[in-house]
Amino acid sequence: MLERGAIAALNHLLAQHAWAAERLRVFSGQCAEFRNPPFPDLRVVILETGLLDEAKTDTATTLVVKLKPGALPLLVARSESALAEIEIEGSAEFANTIQHLFRHLTWDLEEDLSRFLGDVVAHRVASQARAFGAWQREGVTRLAENFAEYWTEEKALLVRPADVDKFCRDVDSLGEDVERVERRIERLDTLRKR
Repeated sequence: MLERGAIAALNHLLAQHAWAAERLRVFSGQCAEFRNPPFPDLRVVILETGLLDEAKTDTATTLVVKLKPGALPLLVARSESALAEIEIEGSAEFANTIQHLFRHLTWDLEEDLSRFLGDVVAHRVASQARAFGAWQREGVTRLAENFAEYWTEEKALLVRPADVDKFCRDVDSLGEDVERVERRIERLDTLRKR
């Protein structure tokens, strides 16, 4: 049941972007498996049209994509850090195509809404949704900056990068001073022996 819904959503995205389905047509008949515990595994086969269908159990898997448990929210947020949470086994060319689709395939919300609400209302709703998303991101960014400032300035739980740089420069300078003192001691020791 969940698999059918995921395949229908992916096919809807592919149908919105003809270029994406065209890129997948090259892999017609090949099977990809997506593993994301605790969700059930999603096995799809690429059709001749470039769309997806549920793979039969006897279909050989060409590509296995394993998502770590925390990867799904990062994927939904379209974060590049999600790539570190993904393991890929199988065809490199197929994997590169899937990765390209992840980076460039977007849902055209405005187009879908315009079918039900009309163009003008759909445009306004989509604009408001984008503005709300930007507001949320800005709020999270400011909250993180405030916490970082509090922890570096007020509570001193974190060290500011400028302080770390100064400390490293001071350590380097001290190392150079020690080397100069050692060379002087060696020269004085040489003079004393003469």
